[in-house]
Amino acid sequence: MNTRLKFIFVGITTLFAAALLVGQVVGRASNPEDAYRHLAVFTDVLSRIKSEYVEEPDMKSVTIGAVNGLLEAVDPYASYLNADQYKQYLKQKDLKKASVGLVLSKRFGYISVVDSIPGSPADKAGLTTGDMIETINAVATRDMPLAFAEILLQGDAGSTIDLSVLRVRKPEPTKISLTRAMVMLPAVTGKLLPDGVGHIRVQSLEDGKTAQISTVIKDLEKQGAKKLVLDLRNAAFGTPEEGVALANLFLDKGLITYSQGQRYSRKDYEASPGNQIWKLPVVVLTNRSTTSGAEIAASALLDAKRAEVVGERTYGDAAKREAISMEDGSAVILAVAKFYNAKGKSIQEAAVVPSRAVVDTLAAAPPDEDDDDEVKIDKGKEAPKEPKKKADEDTILKNALEVLNGTAKASAPATARGHVTDAA
Repeated sequence: MNTRLKFIFVGITTLFAAALLVGQVVGRASNPEDAYRHLAVFTDVLSRIKSEYVEEPDMKSVTIGAVNGLLEAVDPYASYLNADQYKQYLKQKDLKKASVGLVLSKRFGYISVVDSIPGSPADKAGLTTGDMIETINAVATRDMPLAFAEILLQGDAGSTIDLSVLRVRKPEPTKISLTRAMVMLPAVTGKLLPDGVGHIRVQSLEDGKTAQISTVIKDLEKQGAKKLVLDLRNAAFGTPEEGVALANLFLDKGLITYSQGQRYSRKDYEASPGNQIWKLPVVVLTNRSTTSGAEIAASALLDAKRAEVVGERTYGDAAKREAISMEDGSAVILAVAKFYNAKGKSIQEAAVVPSRAVVDTLAAAPPDEDDDDEVKIDKGKEAPKEPKKKADEDTILKNALEVLNGTAKASAPATARGHVTDAA
């Protein structure tokens, strides 16, 4: 069985097992007896594996795999860290160390790429949404805690790290060597397009970014902008709170989002009239790498009918996570509250479905099938640059301009790449 088939088989069996074993244990059991019944099934399966499997299994690995499968079924951003890993996590979590610039989640038991921060070593190597990291420095990521994988990717600036990456269009892993660097989050950029349209590009929403966005919007308005394109494509890094602040720049009233969890009472985030700075038309752009705070902003503007959202369905993640320590020194990093849109749907589960769905033709394309299986991004060297695409190839932006200028055609089922589709 080749690596890809193993990957597919393991992924399917993990999710299937998680669905069977988790059942309604996490927050959905109708009563405690149901929860204990499902846990009894889980314990019985472990017992059968130990006594009936063809050979004596490593029960530690089996148990850890089961725990990780359970966590992934509940929250793809969750992690279980043993005592040593948790100590390392606490030691490094606040350090400003060099990295490769990846935003990660768990998928099929492996470390999955949500997106690469623009300009980072990972971005230059072409790592993109949907890629799976099979190994980090020859250590398999199967059942590796997400938080621990993030620790491994950090290090001293100039040091290298080797990855083995699984891609949809390639049957075997691609070996990639990256050089760690101090990753700078991209600045907000603005450009005045024809017909008085301001195009503002936001590729991250870390704390304080909304202030930069506000400055750029005001500058575009001085230049004569009467309409605005708020481009949130590839905004995979950020905080939910910053997404609330961004939405408030365009709203003067109403519920932006709310957070809630089993142990966290509902907290509403309402728009404040004094924070609105743009009352003219706006269209929001999204793609499959739009996540967290950017999703909250896009969802709020769409639900309030303040803007149309053009592009792809977003990734799906907006939650408050905490490290919950165990008696043995281990810990679980888990979502303790989720953010919901004004209609009461969890953004992590429902994501944001555009009102006008268009395929992002500017999304990073996979490497050519004939490329060498090993890609090296060495210190001081730039990655090979892709040929520049023509402006009219940006089908999402093109459709957004048509919406703003009143020339957009009615949505219809997609017949070709980049064609407009009906929103789900």
